[in-house]
Amino acid sequence: MDLNEIEKLIKEAFPDASVEIKDLAGDGNHYSATVISSQFKGKSKIQQHKMVYNSLQGKMGNELHALALTTKEQNG
Repeated sequence: MDLNEIEKLIKEAFPDASVEIKDLAGDGNHYSATVISSQFKGKSKIQQHKMVYNSLQGKMGNELHALALTTKEQNG
């Protein structure tokens, strides 16, 4: 699974989101993602992370091995 596919799936679930993905190890298996979305308003960090993992449609742990996730509520 590549960086562009991860970003596409997240953007489909969070159209207003600012998404930044980095390949941490250069191996195509370990990424970090920062997702900023107004959809996170009033949600705990755990709920926010679950929302992002759900957007990956079951690929987490299969095609995508490691994703270090940072989520933030978009103000405004």
